Amino acid sequence: MITNENKKLAQWAMEFALKNGCQASRVSIYNGSSSSFEIRDMKMDRLQQASENSLVIHLFVDGRFGSFSTNRLDKKELESFIQNAVASTRFLAEDKARTLPDTSLYYKGGGADLQLIDPKFDSIQPDDKVALAMNICNEMMGKDNRIISANSSYSDEKDFKYMVASNGFEGEASGSSYSLSASLSIKGDGDARPESYWYDSSLYYDTLIKEDLGVKALERVLRKLGQKKVASGKYQMVVDNMNSARLLSPVIDAIYGSSIQQKNSFLLDKLNQKVLGDKMTLTDEPHLVKSSGARYFDGEGVATKRMPVFENGVLKTYYIDTYSANKMGIKPTIASPSILTMQMENKNQDALIETVDKGIFVTGFNGGNSNSTTGDFSYGVEGFLIEKGKLTQPISEMNATGNLLTLWSNLVEVGNDPRTFSSWRIPSLLFDKVDFSGL
Repeated sequence: MITNENKKLAQWAMEFALKNGCQASRVSIYNGSSSSFEIRDMKMDRLQQASENSLVIHLFVDGRFGSFSTNRLDKKELESFIQNAVASTRFLAEDKARTLPDTSLYYKGGGADLQLIDPKFDSIQPDDKVALAMNICNEMMGKDNRIISANSSYSDEKDFKYMVASNGFEGEASGSSYSLSASLSIKGDGDARPESYWYDSSLYYDTLIKEDLGVKALERVLRKLGQKKVASGKYQMVVDNMNSARLLSPVIDAIYGSSIQQKNSFLLDKLNQKVLGDKMTLTDEPHLVKSSGARYFDGEGVATKRMPVFENGVLKTYYIDTYSANKMGIKPTIASPSILTMQMENKNQDALIETVDKGIFVTGFNGGNSNSTTGDFSYGVEGFLIEKGKLTQPISEMNATGNLLTLWSNLVEVGNDPRTFSSWRIPSLLFDKVDFSGL
């Protein structure tokens, strides 16, 4: 954790910058540790352990802005580091939109403990971590003679942050996380080499799923055997909860202040307008206890709060940081999402599939892109043909194309199965009238 000594060092660095030509400054000190173990075919392929202490200082000098970082926290060395940083900042172009946030927007403290760090973190032995990854790899090894390679990995990290700004902000944050994954490739038809994976993640070691990840990855890859294209056309599309966030990502990108300010957004000037379908209700919930992404303040110290993002398809907010707000002459909101939750309905992935007479079940996106200005997209997909509510032919080498506004306006049903270890809790989704190109 951040010691009082390091907190005092951050405060000293901020004040030293002010005495050496800064009009304002913000200093963050980080420390943390991490470990990772990668297993390939039941042999240790890579291991890594690291601990880090670093200081990041933001300098506001004569209408100019500079950001500098160092992991050398000796006060004597920091003196010359900061003096050189101030001098370097003076060479940058003037940009008066670079300021600290208004003090009224800062988090003032007093929030309940979000319980984001596992007290058991330091007591877990390296041998136990390796054993977890080995067991996952063993769930795949030798289970099918078509397996080319079976891989597993374990990783964990914990980090602490202390931030102080010269106009009155002071705050701390901490968190831990664990991840366990399985991946493998197999021999398919001809030159085909299908691959798949499965993983779990958790803030707490005790709630991390530690078994059957390899079984799930193997099950997923074997289902891909015999992949081929099917006929082009408009299909209903079910997207699983591993991939649904991929379709949301360009929508969120379009409501960032940087996109709006640069007029590089298909949601420009759409605030409080209905732009997506009735089923699209998305909320930012930053204060969910024991949840990845929970926080009381953003990277600038601005206080987070519960915010509707879309309500029945109506756009309710942009993510506007201080810089973008100053450039546009508007009020800031928050720099980025915390935890995104969708208003769900009552069917899981399998139940959604059962409702589809003819469609495509998407289990992966392979490349592609979207146009941030128009919302047009083209994504390579893999998955399965759905016929009369059943998965039939595995598919690959097909593209889903269209426009994101049209796609999300054709959202028919929202599942009830988000992967809650993610900060984007997006469940399986069912869309209507999606263009697929294949045969």
